[in-house]
This record gives sequence, C-alpha cells and structure tokens, in this order.
Amino acid sequence: MSLKRQLLIASLLTLLIPWLGLQFVLELDGALRQQAQGQLLEQAQRMAVQTNPLLQRQPAVFHGTPALFAHTLSHAPNLDGFGDDWPGYDEEFDDGPLDDPNTPLGWQLAVDRDHLYLLVKARRPQPRYFDPGQPHQPHDHLRLVWTRSGERVERLIRTPAPGPVVGWQPQDDPRPDYRIRGFWQAHGNGYQLELQLPRPEPGERFSFAIIQPDQAGVPPSHGPGLTTLPRLVTRAPLLEQALTRGLAPGQQAAILDPAGWRVAWSERPAAPDSPDFDSLSPLQIVERISLNGLRGLVRFYQPSPARWPLLADRQPIEQLPEQGLIDNGDGPALLVSQPLADGRRLVLVQSLDQLLTLSGSALGTVIARSTLLVIALMLVLLGYSSWLSWRITRLQRAVSSSVDQDGRIIAALPPVRGRDEVSELGHQFRLLMDKLQGYTDYLESFSRRLTHELKTPVAIVRSSLDNLAHTSPTADQQAYLDRVRQATERLSQILQGMSEAARLEQSFDHAEHEPFDLAEVATQATHAYQALSPGHRIQYQGPDQGCQFHGSPELLVQLLDKLVDNARDFTPTAGLIEIRLSADPGHWRLAVYNQGSALPDALASEIFNPFVSLRDSKGEGHLGQGLLIVRLIAEHHQGEARASNADDGVEFSILLPRPSQAGHA
Repeated sequence: MSLKRQLLIASLLTLLIPWLGLQFVLELDGALRQQAQGQLLEQAQRMAVQTNPLLQRQPAVFHGTPALFAHTLSHAPNLDGFGDDWPGYDEEFDDGPLDDPNTPLGWQLAVDRDHLYLLVKARRPQPRYFDPGQPHQPHDHLRLVWTRSGERVERLIRTPAPGPVVGWQPQDDPRPDYRIRGFWQAHGNGYQLELQLPRPEPGERFSFAIIQPDQAGVPPSHGPGLTTLPRLVTRAPLLEQALTRGLAPGQQAAILDPAGWRVAWSERPAAPDSPDFDSLSPLQIVERISLNGLRGLVRFYQPSPARWPLLADRQPIEQLPEQGLIDNGDGPALLVSQPLADGRRLVLVQSLDQLLTLSGSALGTVIARSTLLVIALMLVLLGYSSWLSWRITRLQRAVSSSVDQDGRIIAALPPVRGRDEVSELGHQFRLLMDKLQGYTDYLESFSRRLTHELKTPVAIVRSSLDNLAHTSPTADQQAYLDRVRQATERLSQILQGMSEAARLEQSFDHAEHEPFDLAEVATQATHAYQALSPGHRIQYQGPDQGCQFHGSPELLVQLLDKLVDNARDFTPTAGLIEIRLSADPGHWRLAVYNQGSALPDALASEIFNPFVSLRDSKGEGHLGQGLLIVRLIAEHHQGEARASNADDGVEFSILLPRPSQAGHA
C-alpha cells in the first residue's frame, strides 16, 4: 500500500472523533426528549386543572352529533357580498374550502365577539328573484334557523335584485329583522350572499338552507338542512386565554371535543435564533451551516414522527396518541395529550428546536466547531501526504532516470535540499550513486588495465620460448617447453577475449541503430560462412526478406560470427550447421544449430556466463568469452539468449523483440 493511501486511511480515522460526538449528541437528544416528555406531561396536567372549570360553560360535542364549525375572525368582514376578506377564500367557485364540486352550494361560517357571519356561494346561472307583487311565486331565498334558550327561531333572506338584504320573519305579514343584514352579490356563475347575525350562545344550534326552485316550481333546498339542527362549534376565547398563560416559548396547545372539533387553540412562538446574516463573521457562517447539518443528522436518526395536523379544525381524536414524536408541518415536535371533562382532551406540543442539541447552544457550537476542526485537519493531512508522496515519487523518478536498462549509471542525481528524512534519503542515494559510478568505472576499466599489464609478461615469456627453441633442449626439456608454450597461447587468447568483451561493452554507447531486414543479414552472413568453412555443411533456413528489425546490423553479424565459430568447434567434419530465422508471437527467433554432442543439463543455463567453456582443456584458450559477447549483444537489443539440446545436436537461439513491441535502443 502506498504511503499516500496509508496517510489517507490515517486521516479518515480522525472522522471517528465527530462520529463519537454524533453518538453522544444522539444519546443526549434521546435523554433530553425523555426529560422534555415528562416535563410536558406535568405541564399538561397543570393546564388541565386550570381549564376544567371553564369547560362547564362550553357543552361538549360527541360523535354522531351534527355540527358546523365557525372560524374566529380577528376583525369584522366588510359586508359587500365579496369574500376576499374571509380566511381561505378563493374567487373560483370550484376551488377553495367553500366548494364541493358535487353540490351547487358552498359556505363558510365565522364569528367574532358579538356576531355570527355566513358566506354562501351558490351556483345558479339564472336565479329567480323575489317579486313583491307576487310574494307567493317560487323564488330563490335563504332560510336561517337557530335556537335561543331552546326555542326555534327562523328568518328568511330574499331580495328582488342583487344588493343589500335584511332578515324577514316567515309570516303572512312578514316584518324585517334588522339584526340580520348583509349583501346579495351576483356573479357570472350564480350569486354570493354575505350575512351578519347575532352570535348564538354556547351550546345553541344553527343551520340554514338555500331554496332554488326549478322550472316547474319545485323548491329543492341545499345546505346543512333544517330538520335536525347542527350544533354551532366555535373556539372559546376564555379557554384560549387560559391556554396562553400556561404556555412556554415554542409550545402549542389545543382542546378537542369528543367529536374531534378544535374548540380552543393557542401558541407561543419561540424567540428567533437566527441573527442578521450581515452581522455574522465567516467563521460564524460556517458554524451555522455545520449546526444545520448537525440538526439534519439528529433528525435523521430520530424515530419517524407521526403526522398530526394540529391546525386542522377537526381531527381524528381516536387516533390521538397519549404522547410521542409528531410532525405538525413545522418539523418534529413532542406531543402529550391529557384527558379533560366530558371526554375532551388537551393536546400540548413542544417544538424540538428548543432542545439543547438542536438549538444554537454552546454544546451544538462546540460539536460544530470540532467537526470543522477535524475536517480541516483531515484536509491538511491529505495535503501533507500528497506533498510527501510527490517528493518520494520525484526521488524515485530521479533514481530511475539515472540508470539505464543495462544497469549503467548515465546521470548523477540532482542535489537534494532540506533537513528531513526524505531529504536525507535523497542525499544518501546521491552518495550511493556516486560510489556505484566509481565502482562501475573501475570494473569497466579493470579488464583493459589487466590485459595491458599482462601483455608485457606474456610477450617476455613468448620471446623467451622463441629463444629457447634455437637451443638443443633434451626430450624432457622439450616437453616442458611445449606445455609452457600452450599455456602462454591460452593466456594470450584469454586476454584477447577479455579485451574484446570490454571493447564491445564500450561500443554499445556509440552503436547506431537503424531499421533493416533481419532475413537479408542472416542470408548474406550464411553465404560468407559457406565460403570460409568448406569442411562443414552450412545452410540457412527461413524467409529471404520481410523480417524488419531496428538495431545494429554490425553487432548482430558479430553475434552470428561467435555462434557459428562456436558451432565449428563442436561439429564433426561434414557435419551440419544451420542458421535459422522464424517469427514467434512477439519476437523473432534467430538460431544456430549444429550437429554434435549435447550440452550437459547442469550447464544449459550457465553457458552464456563468463569463464564457462565445454572445450577440452588441452585445446586453445577458450573460456566462454564468445558466448558472453553473444549474451551482451542480445541484451543490448532487449533480447534473450538461450541454449538447448536439439535432435543430434545443440541449438543456440536469440529472441529479439519485433518492432511493434520493442522500442529503439
């Protein structure tokens, strides 16, 4: 594993710190939610004790009891027949909370302190208005019915034309009731009626029906109905005032009837914790972003909240949990419910934004700052690891470019500055390369100096032997002289081979490479060997042309010379010597085969090493320098030299890379 990856893993391990901090925050959040749940339940119990006496003035509405809900208005609407100042109003008849596409009628009820307001929208393209001259003629009108101290009260709203209206008593001799007033407004799709009535007492009933006679005069009615009067349900201001006094910042409270109607609702907004953006420093902005991310993580790991629309006019009270985590549209919140008199329930909701782990508290700020610090530290470590890896890679490239493929030192390492361990390593590499360069120069010149130094004593010995040849030695002396002469010739050939190998290695640096046809070189060399070796059968096997290669043809001819010369020494008279050229996958195979004795298995892999020879020790001084030269030329061309036993002989093969796989040496 690279150093950069190791430092990356070490940097990633620092993320355990914010992870552990997150686990602590999650545990703290759970503990705070449990504590807040208990405190919220105690608060709900105290509020239930305070509100129970007030509920006696507000009769409960149970399941199965028909009821109409009236919204509470902050100010009285303008009685102009337009509902744009009503909550939730929409101009389109088929849209908005007042409309039911299956009925030609929509309505909305609202109350203030003293009055009840009714907004009716009727779909009636051609309404039939009241004719004062024919009062019994069928016409469109609105019937209002409510109870007062248990007695039924009824009024009519009719008009000969759109405009202001008042209530009328349904008698043969009707009289107006000016406590009921409003406006009848026509529109392209029908008409709209806006009325103001006296507000019924709590627990009283109220209903209405709009009569729209058809062409035959049959008066069908639309609306809640007049047979069974619904209860009028509104929010109680006294209850809401009592709830408001018991609320803390960030809390909401509601009282629900047994039928689920919301008869009281109050809230106390939390103090905003978002300062002016322009007043924040860059660090504080980053802290805010991190804190919001922390809140998102905490909410992600919290239990899934149940959906509970606290602002709805009517809610399924049978599905109301006693306590738990809910989503009321503004985010997660804690909910507790407390039973009240007559089957009512008190619902108290606490926003989670007020808890310590989710607010802009000191703990949240510390967690956010530590997270930012760890991220910054990780980035610094990553940058440092990248810089350190780059320095080591640069040192590696410098070392690699200082040595060629043959192991020769071709350039000195550049000086390294710095006092750390990497700089010291580069300095030691530079010293090592300098010492290796000196040692290599010594080895390359050693054979030259040794050959030069030994030539003089060999010449002296040879001249002494020539002088002794002019004397009359005895038979025993002549035998010793012959042995000395043979040893001298052997030593002379050894020196010549060493000198030739040294000159060859030096010539590699100046050898010119060019593209040529390897088949033509092998064919021409074979013809030359045939003329020089009449005692052997020398022939060529392979293509005559088309074997392109990039290298030095002179060095390859020298390689063939050494292989053929070696083959002559081991091939019997009239034996076969064959130069072979073939194409193998990825390389050319240039081989020299000769008939004769086989190679020993122990020397098959060492035959190309220096001072290894299979010739008789009584022969001339061959110590394997020829095959060493063969191996050096093959390696110079990025090739490989091999020796193996073949049928009735030995084959020396040279594998040379083809131009598509070989670079220019």
